[in-house]
Amino acid sequence: MSTPRIAIAHDYITQRGGAERVVLALTRMFPDAVLYTTLYNAETTYPEFRDVTIVTSPLNRIRFLRTHHRAALPLLAWASSRVRVDADVLVASSSGWAHGFRNTGQKLVYCHSPARWLYRRDDYLGADAHRSLIGWILAALTPALSRWDKRAAAGADRYLANSTVIAERIKNAYGFDAEVVFPPFGVSPDGLLEPLPDIEEWVADGYYLVVSRLMPYKNVDQAIEAVRERDHKLLIVGAGPLDAQLQAQAPDNVRIVSNVGDRQLRWAYRHARAVIAPSFEDFGLTPLEAGVFGKPVAALRAGGYLDSVVGGRSGVFFDEARAADIARALDEIEAHDWDADEIIEHAASFGEAHFHAKIAAVIQEMTEEDERRHA
Repeated sequence: MSTPRIAIAHDYITQRGGAERVVLALTRMFPDAVLYTTLYNAETTYPEFRDVTIVTSPLNRIRFLRTHHRAALPLLAWASSRVRVDADVLVASSSGWAHGFRNTGQKLVYCHSPARWLYRRDDYLGADAHRSLIGWILAALTPALSRWDKRAAAGADRYLANSTVIAERIKNAYGFDAEVVFPPFGVSPDGLLEPLPDIEEWVADGYYLVVSRLMPYKNVDQAIEAVRERDHKLLIVGAGPLDAQLQAQAPDNVRIVSNVGDRQLRWAYRHARAVIAPSFEDFGLTPLEAGVFGKPVAALRAGGYLDSVVGGRSGVFFDEARAADIARALDEIEAHDWDADEIIEHAASFGEAHFHAKIAAVIQEMTEEDERRHA
């Protein structure tokens, strides 16, 4: 059996997040693969993408869209349908667009979520969709986009889900079952550390840590309120439209920092007492990133955290993303005698080597099935 030619795809490479870290893991698995996408902005995503051969859609010529990818939404179905790939297997990392890229060979979709702008519009916008102009535009586009999206999903040869909750959404949206393959944690403890300015003074007593985009549905405001009357401090690493509002809300024992590189993020995890994960995530890498540093997590009992957190072993759960519930979870964190080695062992089971092995096994199955069909 010959080695298949592999290509990689992703919706757009314009930001830093868990999905982009998964794509980087795929590029390390297939270092010679070309990466296809609709939009690419080297200034706003991870610098490692500069070392990858990237092919973009015609939309990438429009600078405004490279910095405001959501504004491109009415054009992305058209652009995605015109991305053409020549490979034996296209591995498409998709939240709704890359699964529509056309390939001469087989297509393996690794789904982070079915299209949020179709099936979870409030989450996508971070607000009630009916209260914004973009929400009304999305509603008008939904019939056409829905037809396109379902055709794109049906065109895949294999569909993988990044978590149990996403497998359920895929079943609801498209009517078929998807195998769950957990993504790898993105921040390795093996690397250089760089202190965060003005936070070094917190190291002696430790601090709680939130790593999150500053969006309404991330519930960072509730984490702030949970520590308002506590002696311990809270470090928030992230950026987003709520930055100014949260900065104004934050008491003296809370600090918010953005534009943090991996060296500084490692340092932040290394010196944290525990990590708070207060949002509903499709998978959510933060508990695992905390885990590889031996840090417990207080996580919302929902979404992908049900796959990645083991209560009493790697963290504790709270049932509602409210300040009082988070505060009680932090009390549990402080009262528990955590075994750092056990936390690290749990997180290591989600490592990149495990992810690569699962993807390789699926590609081998696809290739063998294709050869049998053409024998």
